[in-house]
Amino acid sequence: MIIVSNLKIDFKKISSKRSIKKNAVNVLFLKDLKELKFKPNWLNIENEKFLIYNSKARKIKQPYLFETEFGCFLIIPLLKNSDDYSLDIENQGGLIFDKISSEFYVNISFYIDDEIYSSNLLRGFCLKSYKFQNYKSNRNESKIKNILVFSQNYSKIKSSFQFNLNLVRGVNFTRDLVWKPANILNPKSFAEECKKLKKFGVNVKILNENNLKKIGMTSLLAVGQGSRQESHVVVMEWIGGKKNEKPLTIVGKGVCFDSGGLSLKPAKSMEDMKWDMGGAATVSGLIEAISRNKIKKNVVGIIGLVENMPDGNAQRPGDVINSFSGKTIEVLNTDAEGRLVLADLLSWAEKNLNPEFMIDLATLTGAMIVSLGKVRAGLFCNNDNLAKKIEETGEKTGDKVWSMPLDEEYDKMINTEIADMKNIGGLGAGSITAACFLKRHVKNTPWAHLDIAGVTWLNSSTKTSPSGASGWGVKLLFELIRNFDYKK
Repeated sequence: MIIVSNLKIDFKKISSKRSIKKNAVNVLFLKDLKELKFKPNWLNIENEKFLIYNSKARKIKQPYLFETEFGCFLIIPLLKNSDDYSLDIENQGGLIFDKISSEFYVNISFYIDDEIYSSNLLRGFCLKSYKFQNYKSNRNESKIKNILVFSQNYSKIKSSFQFNLNLVRGVNFTRDLVWKPANILNPKSFAEECKKLKKFGVNVKILNENNLKKIGMTSLLAVGQGSRQESHVVVMEWIGGKKNEKPLTIVGKGVCFDSGGLSLKPAKSMEDMKWDMGGAATVSGLIEAISRNKIKKNVVGIIGLVENMPDGNAQRPGDVINSFSGKTIEVLNTDAEGRLVLADLLSWAEKNLNPEFMIDLATLTGAMIVSLGKVRAGLFCNNDNLAKKIEETGEKTGDKVWSMPLDEEYDKMINTEIADMKNIGGLGAGSITAACFLKRHVKNTPWAHLDIAGVTWLNSSTKTSPSGASGWGVKLLFELIRNFDYKK
């Protein structure tokens, strides 16, 4: 028995006897509107003809629910399966959950023999079933849905699904973190959440403010100096590859709450700032998925956890601060704080880890939402090969990106007379100048910046994600890392 979200999933061999249960749905697959595939032995000819005829008459292209005297059947158009990771089939799984999401349907039986198809389908089904456990005192628990997967090949299907289930759990860990409000998830409690990854073999190192001062992460510490919450950096190391292989390094912005600092945000803009730690959440969920599946790569996740608050000790507009890289920064807007956190993390990682590549994720700029909405994340990269891999993997997994420029003319916009750079570029191109700022803290390492401001939180649901925290980026980076080839 596997439990995920409000699902209990079990795998069994197809029986010749029909299981008659209340509120049950039988999920069957229809090929080319002509024949039912993987059909159970108990299905009689009359009922089969009825389902095929009516499906063909309706020319169904999406899951369609038939209520008959012989029971309830959900007929699924069989898709072509050509890859171990199929976004189309994953999306189909999410649509299936939508069809039976009503609490009336409790017992769901899938009849399928295709190992790869079922894994993709169940991944989408489980991703869409996610629901955050809220804080209402009279919370009504959703009814548990009993999912039975019937197959002659059930043991292999269960084993294959376990791999995808671990990915789902990583996505859901990210979603849980993003949903939590700032009075519950602060830098310290976030770091404690990361300790849970130790049970999967991850080496978790937590650096407090004293450690960070000794290291010289002064830019990161400047962001948090106005908060009563102590800033932390968490380094999560998974050693799954060869000793001589450089680590693939993923960096996340973890501003657990962003008031804007002394450059205070308007009240309406502040409501959503509990999820300004979305980049750090993605990194954490990714490390869970990688470690659960024991991916044979060396991966390091680094997250900077701070709060950006206004008080008598907060940094001021006009302050000049140092960074780990040794470069000085004029802080003209304290609400452009995420880049100050990432700057120290990137330069520290490059110096101490000598990574194969670095990818950072951050809910960095509102300008990115204006540019790309909630469909794609912005991709900024100093290496064409890495950019191409990210783009292709994004299309494959549904975590889509769009490449943005890093021209020298944009970089000049963050020059200033009083320091090496300023933290904002003036009017226009806000997402680009933020990325240029980060680029100045990377020397020679292939690096990509993903601005995920628009895709971290959804106002409406998608095929595989409920509204709210999306878990964006876990699937993309998981596929990128597990398929990464050092020789290409």
